[in-house]
Amino acid sequence: MATTTPEIKRSRGAKSASRPGDRIFSGLSRGSGITLLVIMAAIAVFLSYRAVLAISKDSTNFFTTFEWNPAGDPPVFGIAVLAFGTVVSSIVAMVIAVPVAIGIALFISHYAPRRLAKPLAYVVDLLAAVPSIIYGLWGAIFLVPYLAGLNEWLDRYLGWTYIFDKSQDGVARNLFTVGILLAIMILPIITNVTREVFLQVPKMHEEAALALGATRWEVIRMSVLPFGRSGIISASMLGLGRALGETMAVAVVLSPSFLISGHLLDPGGGTFAQNIAAKFNEANEFGRDALIASGLVLFAITLLVNGAARWIIGRRKEYSGAAA
Repeated sequence: MATTTPEIKRSRGAKSASRPGDRIFSGLSRGSGITLLVIMAAIAVFLSYRAVLAISKDSTNFFTTFEWNPAGDPPVFGIAVLAFGTVVSSIVAMVIAVPVAIGIALFISHYAPRRLAKPLAYVVDLLAAVPSIIYGLWGAIFLVPYLAGLNEWLDRYLGWTYIFDKSQDGVARNLFTVGILLAIMILPIITNVTREVFLQVPKMHEEAALALGATRWEVIRMSVLPFGRSGIISASMLGLGRALGETMAVAVVLSPSFLISGHLLDPGGGTFAQNIAAKFNEANEFGRDALIASGLVLFAITLLVNGAARWIIGRRKEYSGAAA
């Protein structure tokens, strides 16, 4: 009786599983995954324990209070302003960075000549390695003064939108400037990942579209972008993670204040990471517990963002498989 294909596959799998190298690799992979989960759980437990100690002594609502004074009598602190500033600055950064990053990735992978594409890719890689404090110093010394004119222009012509209505005088140390700086910082990360995804598009798909008479843009729209959509989402979420947790650059550029304003051009605002960096050294033990409580919220937001990204990518894969 002839051996069936499933039986052959099972026999090959049994042979490969019996090899020492396969067993070692399988054990190391499993151990690495378990270690990562244990580390994440340990971080969550530590943050939760210290956060409970602080929140239990907070005299106001931790989620809705605009003030941060854990050293007061009674202690008063909340994350409303920090959550607002973190989310708004990250949204501004993503709105600016993602389209530009996709355009740069498409240019390097499908438009630029090889002699130009390699140096451009190398420059983008170098920008991704620049420390955040360098971006912060550049933003404070160069970006903030030069954005004053842009702020005036936006206030003059787009002030009717309320978002760009500048109601306070002052330098451009606001959430809009922070968003632009974060966009510059996350641009290389999103570009690198997106470029690598675009380079993985099967050449047969592109050649088939060209053979049917499609233009270069139609090839990109029908073949490259649909293939790389999951990769674009992953790259965007990776950049969003850095934007949410960026510390030193925001601390150098932003003029912190515990006020929520819908006017992006007004000075002030705050983010979780910037507040922790600014107040950690001068805080007492209880104040540090309060900062850790705010860090727990940022930790939870980051996990939710990554989980949402994985869910979106999984849904797209299921949809693609069903369509196929």
